[in-house]
Amino acid sequence: QVQLVESGGDLVQAGGSLMLSCSASGSIVSINTMYWFRQAPGKFRELVASIISGSTTNYADSVKGRFTISRDNAKNAFYLQMNSLKPEDTAVYYCSAHITSMLGANNYWGQGTQVTVSS
Repeated sequence: QVQLVESGGDLVQAGGSLMLSCSASGSIVSINTMYWFRQAPGKFRELVASIISGSTTNYADSVKGRFTISRDNAKNAFYLQMNSLKPEDTAVYYCSAHITSMLGANNYWGQGTQVTVSS
C-alpha cells in the first residue's frame, strides 16, 4: 500500500512564504513524476508544478518565478517552496505522484493541505 501525506499548509499574509512537503511511504520501487495540484473554491483542480525523475521541472504560468518544486529521492519526498504568495494562491494543495510499487505502477494522491493567503 502506497500513501502520500502532505504537510505545511497554513494561513499566511500576502507576500509571505510557505513550504509544502509530500512524503511517500509503502512498498515503493521508484517514484517517477511528482506533481503539485491545487483547487480553489468553485474552481477546477489545476496543475501547479511537476518534476520528473531527473530534475526537469514545469510550472503553471501563474506561479513561475515564485514557486519551486524539488525532490529528495533518498527520502521519497518532494516539496513546493512558495514565495511572494498572493491571495489568489489560496486553495487546497494536493501532491500526486506516479509511483512504481511492488504491485505495479499507479498514480497516487495525498489528502490535501489548505493554504490561505490573506490580503
